This record gives sequence, structure tokens and C-alpha cells, in this order.
Amino acid sequence: MRLGTNGGRALAAVLGWVLSASLVLSGCGLLGKPAPLSANAAVKIVLTSPAFTDDVIPARFTCYGARQSPPIFWYGAPPGTKSLVLVVDDSAAPIAPRVYWIVFDIDPSATFLQGGELPPHARVAQNSSGKADYDAPCPAGSPHNYRFTVYALNTALGKSLPPDPPLLQTWTAIAAHVIARGTLTARACPNALPPEAGQCGSGA
Repeated sequence: MRLGTNGGRALAAVLGWVLSASLVLSGCGLLGKPAPLSANAAVKIVLTSPAFTDDVIPARFTCYGARQSPPIFWYGAPPGTKSLVLVVDDSAAPIAPRVYWIVFDIDPSATFLQGGELPPHARVAQNSSGKADYDAPCPAGSPHNYRFTVYALNTALGKSLPPDPPLLQTWTAIAAHVIARGTLTARACPNALPPEAGQCGSGA
């Protein structure tokens, strides 16, 4: 297929945007393999979930159930924390990490999110599906791991981000202010795989 000059420029611009987006998502340390965003972004925050048994995500929190966000508890946010961010993502997605949920401007004194709820004044950014909502994980074929990460920021993002802010804009804002983090990795079963199949255990 041959493209005219204008068509070629348009295609080049689109490919450049896709490449830039992939680099931002996979290379900044925020969504790639666990790595500090800065020298001060130590792993200090500890996460747990009373709903997970043996680090298994029950079906009600996936696309095979009620699609409800799970309860997440944490502790260890350092002094100087002005707000918290919760991210649910999948670092093993084929092209770039897939983001299922971003909750930001969580009060720095908060230590949990209840299942299916947001704390007062917290906001939600767009996920990889382009929706400002919890996108329930939907593993297919075999069990799959998902990450729940809490980031401590040295600022509240507030009015620096618009309502329902886009994914990349939100990442850029978060990455500039992280001072600590912590991650809980849990796995979910595809609907066709019963718990007795082995890897998902009784919590599926």
C-alpha cells in the first residue's frame, strides 16, 4: 500500500505517539518491573487484603463475578506523605503494562479502601480501557498475576489534573512526586478453572 505525503506524515505521527506511550508506561519504573522512581522511593509500604486467601483474588473481584473492587489495607507511609495513590496493573501484558484502576488523592492518613468503595475526596483516573473506573481483571486460559501498589506522594495532585484524567497525564503527575511504595501481588483464576485445579486455591 502506498501513502501520499500527508498520509505518510500522519502515520509517522501516530506511530511516534504509540512508541512514546509505550516507553512512558514501561520505562519509567512506575508500571514496569519494580524499581524505585527515585533514590527516595523506597519500598516501605506494606499491603494486605482480608479478602485474599493465599494471595488469590476471589472471583467476585474479577470479570467472572460482581466486578467489585477488593478491599486493600496498608501501612508504612512515611512522614511527608501528602497523598496516596492505589494502582492495580498487570506488568505481563504483551505490549505495555495494562492498568485496571488508578485511585489518587487518597488522604495521607488513610490506611485502607473498602471493597467497592472510595474514600472521601479520592479521585479515579482513566484505566487502559479509557474509563475512570475499576476494570475487573479477566484472566483467560490459566491463572494470572496482578499487582496492587500503593504510592506515597509528597503532594496532592488536586486541580493539577482534570476530571477523569487520562492515563498518561496521570502517570506523569504521579511519577514526579513518589517518595515510597509497596506492592501486593495476587493471582486470579479464569472462570473455567476450578480451585481444585491447583494454582488458584480455595480463594478463587
